[in-house]
Amino acid sequence: MQANMAETVRAEPGGRAIGWIGAGKMGAPMIRNLLASGTTVAVTEPDRKIVQDLERAGAVSAGTLDQHSQNGIVFATLPNDKVLRDVVLGTKDTTGLMHHMARGSIFVEMSTVSPDCSTEIATALQDCGIAYLRAPLSGSTALAEKAALTVLASGDEQAWTTVLPMVKVLSARQFYLGAGEEARYMKLVINTLVGASSAILAEAVALGESGGLSRASMMDVICESAVASPLFKYKTDAVVSADYSPAFTIEQMIKDFSLISDAGRANGVPLLTTGLILELYRAAANSGLRDQDFFALVKWQADISA
Repeated sequence: MQANMAETVRAEPGGRAIGWIGAGKMGAPMIRNLLASGTTVAVTEPDRKIVQDLERAGAVSAGTLDQHSQNGIVFATLPNDKVLRDVVLGTKDTTGLMHHMARGSIFVEMSTVSPDCSTEIATALQDCGIAYLRAPLSGSTALAEKAALTVLASGDEQAWTTVLPMVKVLSARQFYLGAGEEARYMKLVINTLVGASSAILAEAVALGESGGLSRASMMDVICESAVASPLFKYKTDAVVSADYSPAFTIEQMIKDFSLISDAGRANGVPLLTTGLILELYRAAANSGLRDQDFFALVKWQADISA
C-alpha cells in the first residue's frame, strides 16, 4: 500500500517535487515519512541544521519562497498567525508565496491558527487561483514520527482528493469536514478538551494526595475508569514521575487557548470555563513553568495546595 501511495505522490504534479515550508518538531518527521515513501520534498526552513539533516535523508533545500514556483503542491507547518501571513502574503521586505505559486496549484496549511487569519489567507489565495486546504494536526511529535497523526481537513474538496495519498503517508486518520474553516474550528474544539483535561486532572490529583493517595495508584484507577482516555494513559508516567519534559508546552497551550477564547468572542459564544483554564495556564507560566509540558499544571496545583 505504501508503494502505491508513493507512486501516486510522484505522479502529482508532473513528477516535480512537492514543497514544504517550516520543518520544526512536527514538520521534520512528516517530511521524513514522505521521503521514505519515495516522494521528493523541497524544504524551506530557517534553521540550516534541520535542512541539512533532511537533505541527508533525501530532501532538497529550497532556500527562498520563489523556489516553490514549480511545486504544484506546497505544505506548511508554521508557528502562528503572523508567520502564516508573512509567508503567504509577504512582508515589506519579501514577496509572499501567493505570488510565486502557479494558478491551479495547492497550498496545504497544517498549523493551529485562528479562523480569522485562515479566512484572510483563503481570500488571498483564491484571488491568485490557488486551492487552499486547512489541514491542522492532532497528535504529538511521537505520533508524527510513527505517521500516526490525525489530520482535520477543510477547503477545496477536489484538492483534498489530490493530496489525500500524501496525507495518508503522514497520518493514521483523516477527516474532511467541509469547504470552509471547519477544520480550524475542529482543532480548537479538540484543544479545548485536551487543555481542560490537564487542568481538571491537576485539581483531582491534588485532592487525592491530600487524602493520602499516591499519584501512581490514582492514575492506575483513573485509566481503568469511566473517565479513562488515551491522553491520560499517555501522560501517566509524566504525572507519576513528575517529569514534565515538554511535548507540548504551557506557553503553546496559552497560545491555543487564546485562539479558542478569541474565536468564541468573535462568534458570540460565552466560554467561561475556557477563560478560567487560560488563566490557570498563565499563572503556571508566571510561576516558572512556561517551557514545561502542559501537564505541569499538576505540579503547579500541588505547589499552591501545599
